Amino acid sequence: MNLIIDIGNSRTKFSVFNRGEILITVPVDELTPQHIGVLKNEYEALDNVIVSATKNYSAELKQALQQNFKHFIELSATTPLPVKNQYKTKDTLGRDRIAAVVGAFDLYPKTNVLVIDAGTAITYDIINENGEYLGGNISPGIDMRFKALHQFTDKLPLVTRKENSKLFGDNTESAIRAGVQNGVIFEIDQTIDTFKEFYNNLKVIITGGNAEFFEKKLKNSFFVHFNLIAMGLNRILEYNGEI
Repeated sequence: MNLIIDIGNSRTKFSVFNRGEILITVPVDELTPQHIGVLKNEYEALDNVIVSATKNYSAELKQALQQNFKHFIELSATTPLPVKNQYKTKDTLGRDRIAAVVGAFDLYPKTNVLVIDAGTAITYDIINENGEYLGGNISPGIDMRFKALHQFTDKLPLVTRKENSKLFGDNTESAIRAGVQNGVIFEIDQTIDTFKEFYNNLKVIITGGNAEFFEKKLKNSFFVHFNLIAMGLNRILEYNGEI
């Protein structure tokens, strides 16, 4: 059994996999050695762990992981991957981005896949049918756009997202909401259309905290996989056990 730990900037999420099947996924503010003890008691066969961290985590947690697991991997730019990473600056590549494309290629092998992670930022990453991760784009997320309009102007209010917005606004608040939300929808649809011109039979996966927002709003078809990053990390862990 595998423990998957994804330490982000604002929260940590851990998952337990058994033979490729996800058993649990739990978000926490901070993962502690006490959590590890509980998990080991709950799942006796839990022997392997991988950590993907966008920030430093405690030495105590790292020590607990090293002591309690037979195989411990800390994902880095040098970690062997089951795909070919063609990104030129691997050290600057977000761990979540590479994990997501690994998960996508595991779901849809020998297929061109565009992965869209809709969170704080919106990332677009392409992996081709040969298992080559080619790179992608980074764009501001929905909430970031609302905050930018408020922070970089003197009079525009801070507007929050709503499930739906009009085509255009009839007051300042609704104009901001329509501009941001429709702008993101137009951006994603156009990005998908453009990638389809270059990659045949392209599959599109949307993941991330705002993935649900785009259901029934995009004209393009896509699949939603909320645990795509965890799936990719699990595949990386398994791959390192195979080589």
